Amino acid sequence: MDSIKQKGKLRENIEVIIIAVIIAMFIRTFVVQAYKIPSGSMKDTLLIGDHLLVNKFIYGIKIPFTDGKTLIPVKKPGHGDVIVFRYPKDPDKDFIKRVVGTEGDIIEIKNKKLYINGELKEYKDKVKYIDPIIYPAALSHRDNLGPITVPEDSLFVMGDNRDNSHDSRFWGFVELHEVKGEALMIHWSWKQDKFGVRWNRIGNLLL
Repeated sequence: MDSIKQKGKLRENIEVIIIAVIIAMFIRTFVVQAYKIPSGSMKDTLLIGDHLLVNKFIYGIKIPFTDGKTLIPVKKPGHGDVIVFRYPKDPDKDFIKRVVGTEGDIIEIKNKKLYINGELKEYKDKVKYIDPIIYPAALSHRDNLGPITVPEDSLFVMGDNRDNSHDSRFWGFVELHEVKGEALMIHWSWKQDKFGVRWNRIGNLLL
């Protein structure tokens, strides 16, 4: 009798574990996923050691293992959104940047200043420049670029740390099917060089 009870409890525990794993996989695939920031390209919005929760359904429910095909479309990324996407040059890597241009937008950078459809776009309190040197377009597209038009179903993205970001200025556009989701909030932040927690960053929303 005790042996039967023990087998019953073991089966219940296994079922609970299986259900928990299925729920966790569902949430990770369709709802929210955690990411860690490895570089300083989004300073000071995001710092090295920040851990993010990314909303994966805000741009639509995507079919797993189909290279980003969308089953239920919701909306497209818009100007100012901080998104996670597959790096076009190496799809095995995930990048995080800010959307500054959507399809049809004319992008131009003149002496570090960003113009969208002829209008200056500054993103005050979000963007920083750390290098006083301005490179001509013939030498680098970091400080002078365009004008170029964003193609259909594509995005132009840039890091907030404009002088130290490898983004659309250098490798081109992000296609919509490569977008994984929008950064939602910082759920943990660890300052590795000081071996300490950045308590003031935990819970910060990125909307």
